[in-house]
Amino acid sequence: MAITREEVLHVAKLAQLALTEEEIAQLTDELGKILEAVSVVAELDLADVPPTPHPLDLVNVWDEDTPRASLLLEDVLANAPEVEDGFFRVPAWRQ
Repeated sequence: MAITREEVLHVAKLAQLALTEEEIAQLTDELGKILEAVSVVAELDLADVPPTPHPLDLVNVWDEDTPRASLLLEDVLANAPEVEDGFFRVPAWRQ
């Protein structure tokens, strides 16, 4: 399965990435190779293979959810580049 230059540009636009012509060509080639590798797996007969949620047995390692004091607002905002009325000031999102 090949990916087109236009599809790479579309994804780059969604991710708000500015790509050079060289990067566009490189990504088109690399993503095409990835899609080809994945399509090989899609051709396998996996009807008798049970679904696997994760290849490793994982155990929840979270601590108990116990109430505790929150951080002070001054400490939270201490390293923020910009603060306005006790909130983080961030640039407006552009589409």
